[in-house]
Amino acid sequence: MRFLVDECTGSSVAKWLKEKGHEVCSVYDECRGATDDEVLEKAYSENWIIITNDKDFGEKIYKENRIHQGVIFLRLDDERSKNKIAVLSSFLENYLHHIETNFVVVTEKQVRFAKR
Repeated sequence: MRFLVDECTGSSVAKWLKEKGHEVCSVYDECRGATDDEVLEKAYSENWIIITNDKDFGEKIYKENRIHQGVIFLRLDDERSKNKIAVLSSFLENYLHHIETNFVVVTEKQVRFAKR
């Protein structure tokens, strides 16, 4: 799968995803400082699924009606990389083939596919 890991999500998550065999673009490593609009455009035009902790993406998609290839919004109580990876690991194990074109909110306790 192709993931664009937002700057706030971190390079540790990007590295872990690469180790798991996914194709990864890390905003932190490759285009640090990119705006949310630039990240959305890059992800859509290059067919990446965004992984982010930034709730602004929800506003852009639902209030501004922005198109996307899929977004995983990590809404976590514990923002440490180790927890992000643990939560993502469990999520991807169970939902990998249900991500594309969806906006998914993932917490430590629940997964919610947001409706458009």
